[in-house]
Amino acid sequence: MESDKSSGRRNTACPGCKLWHVPRTDPPARPTSVPESAGIFHRGYLLVTLGACALVFLAAFESLAVTTIMPLVSRELDGASLYALAFAGPLATGVIGMVAAGSWSDRKGPVAPLLAAVGMFVVGLLIAGTAGTMPVLVSGRLVQGLGGGGLTVALYVVIARVYPPVLHPKIFAAFSAAWVIPSLVGPFAAGAVAQLAGWQWVFLGVVGLVVPALLLTAPALRGLNGSPGAAAGDPPANVETAAGGRAPGGLAKLALAALAALAVLGLNLSAAVPGAGAVLAAAAVAVALLAVRPLMPRGTLTARRGLPSVILTRGLASAAFFGAEVYLPYLLVERYAFAPTFAGLTLTGGAIAWAAASAIQGRLGTRLEHRKAVRIGSALVFGAVVLAFVTTVLAWPAAVAIAGWIFAGGGMGLMYPRLSVMTLALSTKDTEGFNSSAMSISDSLGGALALAGTGIVFAAFATATPTASFAGVFALTAVIGLAAVAVAPRVAVVPAAVRTPA
Repeated sequence: MESDKSSGRRNTACPGCKLWHVPRTDPPARPTSVPESAGIFHRGYLLVTLGACALVFLAAFESLAVTTIMPLVSRELDGASLYALAFAGPLATGVIGMVAAGSWSDRKGPVAPLLAAVGMFVVGLLIAGTAGTMPVLVSGRLVQGLGGGGLTVALYVVIARVYPPVLHPKIFAAFSAAWVIPSLVGPFAAGAVAQLAGWQWVFLGVVGLVVPALLLTAPALRGLNGSPGAAAGDPPANVETAAGGRAPGGLAKLALAALAALAVLGLNLSAAVPGAGAVLAAAAVAVALLAVRPLMPRGTLTARRGLPSVILTRGLASAAFFGAEVYLPYLLVERYAFAPTFAGLTLTGGAIAWAAASAIQGRLGTRLEHRKAVRIGSALVFGAVVLAFVTTVLAWPAAVAIAGWIFAGGGMGLMYPRLSVMTLALSTKDTEGFNSSAMSISDSLGGALALAGTGIVFAAFATATPTASFAGVFALTAVIGLAAVAVAPRVAVVPAAVRTPA
């Protein structure tokens, strides 16, 4: 058994979505009428389960849809130079949202941050959906990212406080399942909407669905405000950060998050500075990493064994996967003359494999330990990116890259639920927000830095051969994927097992 040294208690959990147990100092804020043997679809949890899954569903649809239509949007708005920023920007501003939501949730509970995050997400969709130029669309994406980042962390805290620990893997599995329908129809539907009604409706159409999804969670959100943890404005006393010492307070954390976001945005724009682009890019990466050190558990940036490596692996996997994925539809449109509708099939295959692998790892339970799942998953992502690189360089049929991305999705489906399980299992009641925020920051910042880097590489090789830009992108993300493979064996092992009720 592994001990939680900061709290003097032991955290235990089984690997996967079938088995789970996270002791906590206080019981979750679930309805008193719900029996201990209840599942996530028991009437006491039904509305919050449906509402939370609906929010995940809409976020999944938006993610897949935007990736599908962005080549068309970039062409129509003459925004090729801002293509990478349209993806990296919301991930960067999402870091600010994550930090704000995590700190806010630890002090006051997750209700207010969740409402604020959904509001920002909707405003961003409205700006992007009414944009007439690429800079305006990117600004909408920045606001959307701010809300999306806060939404992610707030939902994690809601899960931790509404559901008992034994049900955490099941709700995470439900979240993965919420990607299935968007992965089946999202890219195709987005391409069809863009071609028939205009790409603007891919953004605007989601707005009317977000509010009803949020309302479903309302009954469960009552009573979640307030926290037994840190006092308002104070960080949790038992958090040791990557920079050493206690976690910074609320305003300091927001300032650091804003600095990291600005560094990522600067990295995206560094290629436009003649003669000094490389120096500015290196400086931007250094600033971003230094800024997030106090927002991470100690040892994260040095791959310390345990929770720090869980957080780091999440970031590296996100960087490799999403850094490559956003260029696959672009490759199919530009190199293989695919229509946007069919270019999205790459995303469909990967997303279906993600959901299927997530379900499989849940059924395997203790037969597949956490560390092994993460090692296999990271290797699959790395292999798929390498295959995309080889396909580009050797001009293999597009079907090879599309099929290869199925393995990438499968790898993410294997390791993402396990990394989420381990993060909450190694958290105390008053560090749930900090650690969930750290995981989400690593996730988003990793992707943002990778997208910024791939944008620089893509622009640098734009005047070379037609395939050089895409080959450079996949080469860079393959290197990042290799780093994930190297760190994966150092993730925490969460032992013990309490069987989830049927």
